[in-house]
Amino acid sequence: MRLVINKETGIFKNMKWILRHPLIYTAGVLLIMPIFLTAQEIKKPAHHIKDGFTNPFPTWEQKGFGDFLQWSVIERIKGNKPPRPDQYEFEVVKNDGKFLRSNRDQYTVTWIGHSTLLMQLQGLNILTDPIWSERCAPFQFIGPRRQVAPGLAMEDLPEIDIVLISHNHYDHLDRLTLKALGNKPFYLVPLGIGKFLESIDITNYEELDWWDSIKINNINFGCTPAQHFSNRTPFNSNKTLWCSWVISGRDQNFYYAGDTGYFPGFKEIAAKYGPFDMAAIPIGAYLPRWFMRPVHLSPPEAVQAFLDLQADIFIPIHWGTFELADEPLDNPPAVLREEIKRLNLDLDKFWILKHGETRIHQLQNASMEENTQLELLKIH
Repeated sequence: MRLVINKETGIFKNMKWILRHPLIYTAGVLLIMPIFLTAQEIKKPAHHIKDGFTNPFPTWEQKGFGDFLQWSVIERIKGNKPPRPDQYEFEVVKNDGKFLRSNRDQYTVTWIGHSTLLMQLQGLNILTDPIWSERCAPFQFIGPRRQVAPGLAMEDLPEIDIVLISHNHYDHLDRLTLKALGNKPFYLVPLGIGKFLESIDITNYEELDWWDSIKINNINFGCTPAQHFSNRTPFNSNKTLWCSWVISGRDQNFYYAGDTGYFPGFKEIAAKYGPFDMAAIPIGAYLPRWFMRPVHLSPPEAVQAFLDLQADIFIPIHWGTFELADEPLDNPPAVLREEIKRLNLDLDKFWILKHGETRIHQLQNASMEENTQLELLKIH
């Protein structure tokens, strides 16, 4: 599938003639560059800091290595780790992918497991934070093990057009899965993750900052804020950006939260892009709250985020697959249902999907048609 990219913006697209005159070009660079760099420093976004990124939100609370040791070691020594079942009994939908491979017009969402969704809209197949590996860890012999098989085998996927990455944690940026997907899909990633992609021979990507967007076949992909962090080792914390994503088609408007704590950005995203017909929001890895609150939503907080986003359908993600925190894997949806009942909300608006389950979102007055070519326009 051929990609046509137009990134030219501002005055430079009308000044190509300068490039053909080396002396004029060199003089211009020497005169303009200091002014340009000073202006860039003045305009630097609040989430940009020296050598990395930060969360510029009043809800943010930095947790350090000492807090991690308190949770992962000291609390265990004290016997404060909650009990977990030896095994889980999750209902899995048998999905051979036949419908998904033939679908060209239905607006669908399929939960593969954890935060991996397959979305189909306007003829495009889109994966979010894909992971098919047995473990979400640097190595496949140690680390959190998958408790439920992927809801759809990788070989049963339709041809993937777009891959969305929210950040670089191992349960969201999986080397083995991306190597298997290869360089054919187009990858949309937050700032700094391109270097990782290139290390596994993926060059078909675009890095975006918060509030950047890129248009593909009349679908707008917006890179939006999240309250989280990034690292793959103890020595590269917050060197790459984290984000959420908005996918806006002619008749569809989907929000993918990635990984996040509760923060004022949900209302800001709704004001710019909402309301949304569907919102995929994390509900798991939330205990203990004293440690997880800044970076992971609890189920009640996820409901509040859903309301802030002015969304119609809630799709819970980031649960039921890898044991990453203290609560049992089947706890988050149970707590979510309690919150829905407490607030007297419509349970039908909460699609608590089974692994492998596909649902079709019926659109009113929708006019979908198959796309045959990807045309990209980047907007800052």
